[in-house]
Amino acid sequence: MSDFLNQWGGSIWQGFVETMQMTVISLIISILIGIPLGVFLVLTRKSGQAENLPVYTFLNAFINVIRSIPFIILLFFILPFTKLVAGTTIGVQGVIVPLVVACAPYIARLMESAMLEVDRGIIEAYQSMGISTPKIIWNVIIREARSSIILGLTIATIGLIGETAMAGFVGAGGLGDLAYQFGYVRFQPDVMYAVIIILIVIVQILQSAGNVVARRLKKN
Repeated sequence: MSDFLNQWGGSIWQGFVETMQMTVISLIISILIGIPLGVFLVLTRKSGQAENLPVYTFLNAFINVIRSIPFIILLFFILPFTKLVAGTTIGVQGVIVPLVVACAPYIARLMESAMLEVDRGIIEAYQSMGISTPKIIWNVIIREARSSIILGLTIATIGLIGETAMAGFVGAGGLGDLAYQFGYVRFQPDVMYAVIIILIVIVQILQSAGNVVARRLKKN
């Protein structure tokens, strides 16, 4: 064990840091895009507070198209766009764009589902009092749906970590790249097992933390 840590400890730590960088940066940007997009879906759908079927149809179709493309295909498909936006297609910087393109629509769909769970009667009661739509969205819909939103973001984060592992195929670094380059290509199964264990631990911690936060928000 000590020999393994001496040989691979530094590489595994670097891979862990790179994975966390990819996940955190992509998640923050995806949330900034995905939550407003989810709100637009709720508002513009039929019987929404700002019903606009052409806008809803376009957004709904766009999200469905992006979500239907497997991430590994999307990764290569938008390489020119990634190069244009990020200036590179390799390393942590080069994988942020495809991660956001894949994750933001997913978060939008999760947010839409969470916000649609809010009792319509509560929303109509606030509307009858003349409260503006932005205040209803923030103070009523998002507040009432916050437990489901946290669970949705937890799911999105775990999915994002899985996608960072696949990003190793384009030299993005991280634990996925380490597992592929050494665990698979160079036949070092102990490295692959170590990466798998680390990823399992990360996912378990995230899911448990998400469940606890969601449970507390639901009680409040």
